[in-house]
Amino acid sequence: MIHPTSSSTTAVARRTGLLAGLLMALALAAAACGSAGPAATASPAASTPVADAPAALAAEVSVDEASRLRDAGAFMLDVREPDEWAAGHIEGATLIPLGELAARAKEVPADRQVVVVCRSGNRSAQGRDVLLGAGLTSVTSMAGGMNDWAASGKPVVTGS
Repeated sequence: MIHPTSSSTTAVARRTGLLAGLLMALALAAAACGSAGPAATASPAASTPVADAPAALAAEVSVDEASRLRDAGAFMLDVREPDEWAAGHIEGATLIPLGELAARAKEVPADRQVVVVCRSGNRSAQGRDVLLGAGLTSVTSMAGGMNDWAASGKPVVTGS
C-alpha cells in the first residue's frame, strides 16, 4: 500500500521536475533566439539590422586612419563653428556645430561610419559621445583635429 504522503510528495516532485524542465527549455530557446552569431556586430540597441550596420570603430582614430575612412566612404562631420570651418575644412565634410548637434543628430547617417572632426580633438570627442547617445553605433573622433590634419599635409578646403 502506498502511503498518502509519499504519493503527494511524488506528484509534487513530478510537477516540480516538469516545471524545471519547461523553464530550462524556455531558457535555452530564448538564448538561441537572442544569441549574436559571429557576423553580428551591432549592439542590441541598434535600430538598424545587423546586415545594414556599419563596422564598429575605435573611440578615436589618427589623422591617417580618418583619411582612410573618408576615402572608404565614411561621413566626415565637422563640429566647429562656421568661422573655423571657413578658415579650412576637409573636402566633403559636413558642418554641424557642436552646440547644434544634439538637435540635428538625425541629419547624420546611421548607415555609414562617422568621423567627427574639430580643431584639436576635444570637441570631436564630445560630438562622438552626443551621436553615440543618439543611437548611432559606428562613430569615432579624429585625434588632433584639423590642426593635425593640416600639419600632416592633408588637403584643406577654405571658404564656406
